[in-house]
Amino acid sequence: MDFRFDIIVEYAPYFWKGLLVTIGVSLAGIVFGLILGLFIGLGKMSRHPLIRLPFTWYINFFRGTPLVVQILLVHFGAMPLLLAEPNALVSLVVSLSLNSAAYVAEIFRAGIQSIDKGQMEAARSLGMTHAQAMRYIILPQALKRMIPPFANEFIVLIKDSSLGMIIAAPEIMYWGKAAAGEYYRVWEPYLTVAFIYLILTLSLSKLSHYLERKYSTQ
Repeated sequence: MDFRFDIIVEYAPYFWKGLLVTIGVSLAGIVFGLILGLFIGLGKMSRHPLIRLPFTWYINFFRGTPLVVQILLVHFGAMPLLLAEPNALVSLVVSLSLNSAAYVAEIFRAGIQSIDKGQMEAARSLGMTHAQAMRYIILPQALKRMIPPFANEFIVLIKDSSLGMIIAAPEIMYWGKAAAGEYYRVWEPYLTVAFIYLILTLSLSKLSHYLERKYSTQ
């Protein structure tokens, strides 16, 4: 079987646009996921069961159901209630953010709880409030331990963004499918898409290892 490089050349501009979209929605998803995840993680750590309950169920729902179902619910269910004309990219960012927040919340919870409780007690004995102790003592130490799982979550998010194809979000996989549909060939477009994802994930893995080594020595 001949490998048709002309298909890759023809679709190169579209793969480039898809790459930028993939990076953009993944970055937005992880940023909003971090913000929401920190709030949910702290909520789940509450000592009050009634406060803890909704956060626990949020995590259970988004970790226990397929992301593809969540994307469909957001795009065809929630977004029409909020926007006159739902946008596929907005729906994808919202879906990735909500999904990522559930995993990020558990990363924050595990990271914070890994810090010895004596440090919180010592900070409080120095006159710090609970919020000040968390901000200046606990979180800076916990964040160093969270670098590897955060990097893994970002890598997973980049790969999961390919599910945006089902709602016609123009990310990399969307253009791979478009090329395959036009030429009735799968090897060229899908191997190209796989190679792009491989480069992205390997680059992030290298960056994660660098940051982990850098901050482990501090």
